[in-house]
Amino acid sequence: MDEIIFDRIEKKYLIDMGLKKKILTAAGKNLKEDSYFKSEIFNIYFDTDNFDLIIKSIDNPNFKEKLRARAYGGYDKVFLEIKTKMRGKGDAVGHKRRILVTHQDFKKLVKKEKTVSELNDSQIAREVDYLISYLDLKPQILVYYNRESYVGENNLRITFDKNLSYRNQDLDFKRKVVDRHYFDDKKNIIMEIKAQGAMPLWLVKVLSENKIYPERFSKIGKIYEKIRKEQNV
Repeated sequence: MDEIIFDRIEKKYLIDMGLKKKILTAAGKNLKEDSYFKSEIFNIYFDTDNFDLIIKSIDNPNFKEKLRARAYGGYDKVFLEIKTKMRGKGDAVGHKRRILVTHQDFKKLVKKEKTVSELNDSQIAREVDYLISYLDLKPQILVYYNRESYVGENNLRITFDKNLSYRNQDLDFKRKVVDRHYFDDKKNIIMEIKAQGAMPLWLVKVLSENKIYPERFSKIGKIYEKIRKEQNV
């Protein structure tokens, strides 16, 4: 399927390898490896020249929106994703709409030789075209990491991301020597819990017993802030 829509509650946690092992041990048979258990993920974020979308996201508004291109190592397609998050009285709900294009077509899009709608005739493609045109969005920052993915009952999904790195030049879906690592301490794993309902009791218990609390951690937001600090040194 070339057009996919996700809608779920997402929470992020910064943990180390020891805590990851405790969580997986407590999970036992409640979690199993996803069909794409280990993956290399490349995200190219689109933004204005002033980085308006990222800056707005950092301010943690009730509604925020991102446009990114995602590719997986060894996979010959690119996902173009509109990712939104809406905060109400409870947990923020993430909503993701995405379509597939080829790597070659993505290059044509970046060079403005083609519009997304010309590559994929869908409502999501038209929305991507509108965002790019109306806000004058361009590829600005690449974010890379290795992911392990697990799934459980009731659409529970837990991912562990490590080796978070980035660059803001020469943007394509490859690792390069100019890539910079984000973390410099032991808490270098980003755990994300995605659920379409309440967390299972075993998960609530292991999080509570180990004092693992959710944190606001937008990968692109944190990386943007680090880039700004590097530029101001």
